[in-house]
Parts: sequence; structure tokens; C-alpha cells
Amino acid sequence: MTDDAQTRRDELAATILDMCGRRGVYVAAAESLTGGLLADAFVRIPGASRVFLGSAVTYDIAAKAAVLGVDAGLLAAGGAVQAPVAAQMAAGTARLYGVPGKAGRVIGLSTTGVAGPGPDGDKPAGLVYVGIALPGASGPETSTYELHLGGSREDVRLGTVLHVLRHLSEAMPRIRL
Repeated sequence: MTDDAQTRRDELAATILDMCGRRGVYVAAAESLTGGLLADAFVRIPGASRVFLGSAVTYDIAAKAAVLGVDAGLLAAGGAVQAPVAAQMAAGTARLYGVPGKAGRVIGLSTTGVAGPGPDGDKPAGLVYVGIALPGASGPETSTYELHLGGSREDVRLGTVLHVLRHLSEAMPRIRL
């Protein structure tokens, strides 16, 4: 990662943590292809523990179902690399970390995809799905987006983290509790 990308990652994570603190919301993640890098982006920032609750690295398909509650039939039919899985991972994360006093106030993030170096079946390297579950007064609002990233395995993983942080910083104003 270039120094510029590291600086941007840290700035975005710090901004998100500050915005969460001011709004009284928390952040948690479910990571597959990023394998903890998204959590690292947050915990690098001093004081992150005020709003960052944790990350479940659910690399295995069965773990996605057992830990996050992703529909096992959906996983069996289409694998882990698809938008509905990212949505269910994000929503499951918000529920998993919605402990007493925080329930309904947790932003759930998720990453799933193919980091490479080659394809995974019919899914090309660089195909990534991200899920974001935002808390809201009438329940969570979950959205997904698809990325097509190039470069090495590490480029795909790090690029995913930057995209997640950018999307979340843009989505923060939509939180209405």
C-alpha cells in the first residue's frame, strides 16, 4: 500500500469513528476476503474501542452460516461470492454485535469476494461484494455493492478496505435514529 493510500485509509477510519461517536452508533464487521484488514483499519486509530466492536473473520462458508446466520441454501446454491451473501453477512454482523445497550445502533459491514491470484470457479479474481447494514429508526437499511478490482491478491484486499471506508463515510449521513 502506498503512503498516500495508508494516509487516506487512516483519515477515513478516523472520520468514521468520530462520526459514529457523535451519533451514538457503533461499527462491527464480518470479513471474508479481507481477513481482518478492515478491523485493522479501525483499530489503528487511537480511541477506536469507543465505537468499534469487533470483526468476525468468517472465511469458511460453513462459518458464514453458523456464526452470521447466512442462509445455508443460498451459500450451497451460489457460493459465498454474491451480493445476497454480503447483505446477509452485514445484517448478521449488526445482530451479532448488537449486545444490550447497543442493539439497533450497530453498523454492520461485510466483505466477500475473490482476492486471487486466479478465479474461483466462474468468479474472476477481483470480484468483490460489500454489504453495509445501517441502523435506522424503522429498522436496519442494508445495501450492497459490487467491485471489480485489479492487481495482486494484496491489492484486491487493501483496495476493498479503502472502498468500504469510502462508501461508509458517504453513507453515514443517512443514519437516522
